[in-house]
Amino acid sequence: MDVALFDYDLPEDRIASTPAARRDASRLLVVRRSAKEISHHVFHELPDLLPPGTALFRNNAKVLRARLPGLRPSGGRVECLLLRPAESPEVWWCLLKPGKKAADPAGFGWEKFYHAQVVAQEGGEYRVRFTLSAGETVLSVAEKIGALPLPPYIERSRPAGQDFAALDRERYQTVYADPQRPVAAAAPTAGLHFSSEVLQKLAEKNFPAHDLTLHVGLGTFQPIKTARIEEHPIHREWYEISSATRDALATARPRLAVGTTSLRAMEDYARKLDAGNATPDAQGKFSSEAALYIYPPARFLGAELLLTNFHLPRSTLLCLVSAFLTPGSEEGIAWLKEIYAAAIAREYRFYSYGDAMLIL
Repeated sequence: MDVALFDYDLPEDRIASTPAARRDASRLLVVRRSAKEISHHVFHELPDLLPPGTALFRNNAKVLRARLPGLRPSGGRVECLLLRPAESPEVWWCLLKPGKKAADPAGFGWEKFYHAQVVAQEGGEYRVRFTLSAGETVLSVAEKIGALPLPPYIERSRPAGQDFAALDRERYQTVYADPQRPVAAAAPTAGLHFSSEVLQKLAEKNFPAHDLTLHVGLGTFQPIKTARIEEHPIHREWYEISSATRDALATARPRLAVGTTSLRAMEDYARKLDAGNATPDAQGKFSSEAALYIYPPARFLGAELLLTNFHLPRSTLLCLVSAFLTPGSEEGIAWLKEIYAAAIAREYRFYSYGDAMLIL
């Protein structure tokens, strides 16, 4: 399929550069597929909109302060963006700027915290070995000196000279992020809308929430650069599903995927389970790598409902949501464009800090 099928025009002022004043004050566009109709709500209404028996499956990954400052021996600055661990806790796959200079054998570092050397390169990613101060880990150093890796479109759309660091530290994390799971290079953004009040109301109305962990990678935001969507190399993301969540996936109906990251893990697990390739460990936890590229006319095994944000043109996430709208058909491509046009006309806010869409 031509990548232009997944293009649309978005006015610059529709890109959300900051979150809503309250998490649950963001807007919520509801798509009812059976009636092929949409309606407009506020996110705190979510517990009143879900079908009876709905179980929520959410990604509890915490966003790591993954953007590390660095200096080369010459004094030149380096930006090191942590992506995921490699073969040991001291070796990580990273993005580097400037890559060629940072890959010099002399390496780079930052004050007393770390020294790093590139040991391999694969495409645009670098495998980096860190030498750390006593008692430090890569994760502890990131928490001390790193910055949150906000998507570039947020930073581009913000007024110059204003400091949003404190706001981002609070709001570019979900309220249910597990402090023991600082593993994500980007936020599972559909979860950013949940407040403690909404979670409490969901529990009161008997809508259980089950956690899984997917290590969100920056490939989530990469546009499709090939002429045909099938030619795009899909990114890979590691995920883990506990025994309790696996049991809920097997029995709960309908299942609501909170965000495309949750859906990718749920769908990858469901397909491996269907193929007989989902053997858990001794504790009942299943861990694997999701490398699914989902686009129309795909069908789904892992979830019946989806909560998601509004996504970039020519993105793999737009392909996934198009497929989810009309499983087994390509009709969702045109329909999603109609829905997005309606959202733009009603001044919904787009992308990571933007509003949400619920597909029923």
